Amino acid sequence: MKYKLIGIVKSGLGEASFWTNKISKIFEERYGITLFPGTLNIEIEEDYILNNSEEILPNEYNGNYKVLITRCKIFENISYIVRPEINNKKGGTHPLNLLELVSDRNLRKTYNLKDNDKVEIELL
Repeated sequence: MKYKLIGIVKSGLGEASFWTNKISKIFEERYGITLFPGTLNIEIEEDYILNNSEEILPNEYNGNYKVLITRCKIFENISYIVRPEINNKKGGTHPLNLLELVSDRNLRKTYNLKDNDKVEIELL
């Protein structure tokens, strides 16, 4: 049985494009996709810790923390949950129940999503 998370779409701060641009080349090399410059934010009910994730090391993107990556699917679209290692524990700058998804497309526009729409994320 595949593990699924249910949540609702939330607006972010509008700063994700800066970070997706920093890791975009790594996604092209590892996964063969060009990232859309932004994330889709999903708020789930429970805190969620990314375990058994792939990692982007700080020196790979000129950053300060590892970036954890978990492959997932939303509406049949392969996507990735990304989270800085510092935010994968209580006390980080983002809540543990907030997931940020990156993809090769603007998920919000592709699936006509609005804030508070309910979505299902399947972890792969």
